[in-house]
Amino acid sequence: MLESFWVAVNAVSPFLILLGIGFLAIRTGLTDRAFMNRLNALNFKLFFPFLMFNNVYSAKPENLPSVTLMIAGPLSVVVLIAALLVIVPRLVKENPRRGVIIQAIFRSNFIIYGIPLTTYVFGEERSSVCGMMIMIMVSLFNAAAVIVLELFREGGKIHPKQLLLGIVKNPLLQGCFVGLLFYLLRIRLPAFIASPVSSLASIATTLAMIVLGANLVFGEIRKNRKTITAVLLVRLLLLPLIMVPLGWLIGLRGVELFLILMIFGTPIATASYPMAQNMGGDGELAGQLVFVSTVASLGTIFLFIYTMSRLGLLI
Repeated sequence: MLESFWVAVNAVSPFLILLGIGFLAIRTGLTDRAFMNRLNALNFKLFFPFLMFNNVYSAKPENLPSVTLMIAGPLSVVVLIAALLVIVPRLVKENPRRGVIIQAIFRSNFIIYGIPLTTYVFGEERSSVCGMMIMIMVSLFNAAAVIVLELFREGGKIHPKQLLLGIVKNPLLQGCFVGLLFYLLRIRLPAFIASPVSSLASIATTLAMIVLGANLVFGEIRKNRKTITAVLLVRLLLLPLIMVPLGWLIGLRGVELFLILMIFGTPIATASYPMAQNMGGDGELAGQLVFVSTVASLGTIFLFIYTMSRLGLLI
């Protein structure tokens, strides 16, 4: 299963290289953190909405997953969020950290890791089902993240009007909504528009990782090591250990069972960092969680793919 190891390496290494570029850009004086923070805000408000739009708009209706997967995936995330909203506030005192921790546990980088890993393991034809699940899950992840971060923005007090306004005005959700509208109405963009939209979408993740690398302070990671360790044990180990067997019990097999691993076993979503930083969350902690989970996932993804293969669950 050396090939499985290289799958994980190839999935994670580009992120680590981009983090390193951002880290060196600051240390060599090429730029400064004030500029990077402005760039992060621009990324959140401009490039990520195009990414969300493009992912939803590009989903192919002919590649539908089973009804079981389309129900089980989102429903399990909703149940997880409900449990976290009860548990995390009892363990964490600071509101900016509460929202970031909850988001980190439920919001995976399925959007980035799902298609390449599924394609490698199952081939192009069988992995096409991943596109539709990305549309479903990215819409849920973004809506839930906005709600969670808004809930903990101001002293934990819930203001329904402000919460609704925050959801409506969120750039990522606006991108998802417009993409869904185009998808449902079967509106196709002409090539001269689709091309720049795709180009703008491709910038978002790259830029987010460079900014994250620029803002990394390793001394602060040591300060937050207990929180980071606890969150990542849940995110990268506990959740897939629970959800993959549950998926098998409800009848998911092969590529659809593998997608459960991708939803619950991939590292924390890159978008959680700029979103937390721009919505009153602890952006520093959010960035550290994305960074450490990306590195740690190199080992955990390999272990889960290897184990599922040995158990005959990827057939």
